Amino acid sequence: MTNKPKDWVFSDPRLKEMRQDYDAYTEEDFKVWKILFERQIVNLPKAASKAYLEGIKEVNFTADRIADFADVNKRLAKSTGWAIQVVPGLIDDDLFFGLMNNKRFCSSTWLRTMDQLDYLQEPDMFHDAFAHMPMLTNQPYVDFLENLSGIALRFIDDKWAIELLSRIYWFTIEFGLIREDGDLKIYGAGILSSAGETKFSLSNEPKHYEYNVRKILNTPYWKDKFQDKYFVIESYEQLYRSLPEIEEVLGEMVAEAAKG
Repeated sequence: MTNKPKDWVFSDPRLKEMRQDYDAYTEEDFKVWKILFERQIVNLPKAASKAYLEGIKEVNFTADRIADFADVNKRLAKSTGWAIQVVPGLIDDDLFFGLMNNKRFCSSTWLRTMDQLDYLQEPDMFHDAFAHMPMLTNQPYVDFLENLSGIALRFIDDKWAIELLSRIYWFTIEFGLIREDGDLKIYGAGILSSAGETKFSLSNEPKHYEYNVRKILNTPYWKDKFQDKYFVIESYEQLYRSLPEIEEVLGEMVAEAAKG
């Protein structure tokens, strides 16, 4: 993997020509988007990070209109240079990280149905768009995402290393909290798209830890229930500055595992 050019991913045969067919969205799709949007957006002015609140305005998301990736790409091109890459759903790790290492965020285009409003096993485009895309307007955040993916590609053939790195991704990009003006705020997409976890994550019920690379790498996570612990950053620049430590500690843990 390390011998491949950075843009190898764009010629990979697994990356089929896919696009968002906006005209294919049904009346139910628009209702689902509107319900989910309106149910969650009221919780976020006091709960979400400033970067998210600024970002959702920048990408121009509204309750009455499902996110249009063509429009999002034009807006991101002017802010951070990122773009949305349509994918069918969950994809192989090397493709996922390869795209992000080339400033392409993966998103499905399908929406959950009315009877799936509260829980899905696999993220749909409401999660991908509403929760993730506004944060793509923040430069230190996307710089972290791009370079974290570069680290993943250097370790891509080691399943244990990728499992460890998934913990960093999980406790930052998906379930991260940030301290702003002394208050805890949300930037993790897994929380931002969940009304229940928005309230829970900021309460006194779970544990809140300062951002600590080694501790995160040693902390497994849950996929099927609210987290019992969250890690708090002080700034998005802190995330970016932690990349050398992530690679160093990851290398140590991989070497230790190889010995045992």
